[in-house]
Order: sequence, then C-alpha cells, then structure tokens
Amino acid sequence: MEIGYKLAAEAFGPAELVRQAVLAEQAGFDFVEMSDHFHPWLDNQGHSPFAWTVFGTIAAKTDRIGLATGVTCPTVRYHPAIIAQAAATLALLSDGRFTLGVGSGERLNEHVVGPGYPGTVRVRHEMLREALEIIRLLWSGGYHSYEGKHLTLDDARVFDLPGELPLIAVAASGPPSTRIAAELGDALFATEDKPEIVQEYRAAGGTGPRYAEVPMAWAPDEHTAARAALETSRWAVTGWKVMSELPNPVNFEAATTTVREEDILEKFACGPDPARYLQVAQQYADAGFDRLVMQNAGPDPDGFIDFYRRELDGPLRRLKPSGA
Repeated sequence: MEIGYKLAAEAFGPAELVRQAVLAEQAGFDFVEMSDHFHPWLDNQGHSPFAWTVFGTIAAKTDRIGLATGVTCPTVRYHPAIIAQAAATLALLSDGRFTLGVGSGERLNEHVVGPGYPGTVRVRHEMLREALEIIRLLWSGGYHSYEGKHLTLDDARVFDLPGELPLIAVAASGPPSTRIAAELGDALFATEDKPEIVQEYRAAGGTGPRYAEVPMAWAPDEHTAARAALETSRWAVTGWKVMSELPNPVNFEAATTTVREEDILEKFACGPDPARYLQVAQQYADAGFDRLVMQNAGPDPDGFIDFYRRELDGPLRRLKPSGA
C-alpha cells in the first residue's frame, strides 16, 4: 500500500501548497496529489492556483516524493498536445516522479473557455479517448498529426521527452470510464469506495495501480473537524453526477445547503481517533485500491501531517483487503 497526501489547491495558495508538499515528504508520504482546477468548489475556499506551476516548484524543492495530478482534463480547457508537453517536462524536472492523472473533467472548470463543456457523458468519454491517443502519439517521438471526431493535431512534436514516460492514471466512476482506464491508461483513479470500479477495471484488462481519495478531517476534537469539513468540503457528499455538472462555486453553495454535520461524520474520518481513520481507509482497501490519498479537510494541515506521521503511517501501509 502506498500513501499520498492531497494538496487542497482550492483551500490554499500556491506558496502554502509547496510548503505542505515539503512537510509531506518529511513525514514519509509516498506522493502528493493535487487537483487541476480553474475554480474552487465553494467561494469560501478562496483559492485555485495554476497546478502546473505549483508542481514545478514542488519538484524543485523536494527530492523523493512523487507528484500526481488528481486530475487534469485534457480535452477542453487544455488541448491534449499541451498536456503531453507539460507532463513530459514535469517528468524531466522531477526525475521521473510524476504521474499524469486525467479525467473527463467537471463543468466547474471547463466551461470557462471556448465552446464550453460537452453536454453528455458519452461525448466527454469520446473526447477523453481521443486525447489519450494524441498524448500517446506525441510521447512516441517525432512529428504527428491526428484527425478525430472531436480533436485534431497538426504536425506536432514534443521535443523534450523523458527516458521513462509518466504513468497515466485515468479517473473512472463506471464501466465506460473504467474501460478507458484499462485500454488507454496505466492506472486507475477514483474518488468512491465502490468495489465495482476496481472489478470493472480488472475485467477490462486493467492491471495497474489503483488510486483513491480517502475523506478525512483532522482536529483535536471530532466536532471541530466535522464543522471545518462542512464549511469547505460538503460538496464531496453530493456524488459525481452533481460534482461534474454544476458550473460555478455559487451553484455548489446552493446544492449543498441541506448537507448536515451528521452527513460529514458518516463519510469522513473526523477528529483525533486513529481507529476511525483506519476504518474509513479500510473501506477503500476492501474495494481494491492500493494507492490511498489522505484528503484532509480539517482546519490544521500541519496538525494533520504530524498526526499522520505519529499515528497513521505504519498502520495504513499494513492495510489489506478484509479476508486477504
């Protein structure tokens, strides 16, 4: 089991994210993962820096820890040729520590440019397939063109390629996206502890690492932790259908007015008890995930990182599926 730390790019500015990444390396985390957003989920989160600049700085200030986007949408706000170039450059600057997490995106971030966000899941999956084909083509070296149903490439070449290409982890929530992950990716990425996601990935021939974000909120007491998560991260209980479709933070504000502290406590590990964190993480291990990302929504990131180092690092690494 490998353990990652989620850099909350919607809740902290770029310099603070770099500082936390350095602390995470010192605490023993295997990798840091960060979303690639244009907007935060809620206005009161207050941040959303450019992920690729932040990652470049983290690469320069760390030595060992892995880096992963969680995730980038390479179809609307970015053309896949730009992501192929960006990922190759970051892999070089990090000495091979980068994993490219990709997905079909959310309206929250993609509607801000050009033609906007595709209206159907089918089209978004078609575009993701084409994007991954373009990225793979450019990573093969030389000049290439591509004529797809949705995306094109005209006589392009990525000149600076690493000797070992980054893994591509594809975000999935159901059979169509798990097939894309198995066929065109090297790894799986998910935000829900559903065993069927991993089962479908394996059935489609997927054999790579399986990443999942584990919701938690550390504070010295359970109530303080849950209240902090409710204030900034209640969108996480809405489910992927809502998360992918709403266009702006104000819409997430309106959609989450009925979320209660009890809802947070049901989904998140909150407070100071290590047993609760292991209980929630075990659900993801049972579902078949082997790269667990600690997604802390608590008010004190330094306190959480210290808590992880003291109480969670060893026990989390020893997690195995129940009955294994």
